[in-house]
Amino acid sequence: MEICITATSDDLESKVDGRFGRCKFFILVDPSTMKYRAVRNSAADESGGAGIKAANTVIKYAPAAIITGLIGDNAFNVIKAFGVKLYSCGNVNVREAVGQYSAGKLRTIDAPK
Repeated sequence: MEICITATSDDLESKVDGRFGRCKFFILVDPSTMKYRAVRNSAADESGGAGIKAANTVIKYAPAAIITGLIGDNAFNVIKAFGVKLYSCGNVNVREAVGQYSAGKLRTIDAPK
């Protein structure tokens, strides 16, 4: 089972990017092994529709959850349609966000922000 974290760069030490549609990378992590892979967000520099494009990119990997900061209406609706849970965390790196997720300490995102 993998979870997806929006990130500013391509490793576990990078900061969680608070912008879902405009993040630079999606880090897909297995919380039990910490094995990960980084996927560049090709929608980050789009002039419009970045949230939907980013959501469609992430959904292809079927994550159990997504950790991010802000997420717009359209991306939120795409992700919720697939039943993926959304979580928010503070200013931490990806490794710390995974730890908070595993410990049940993250806030659920129940509406677009």
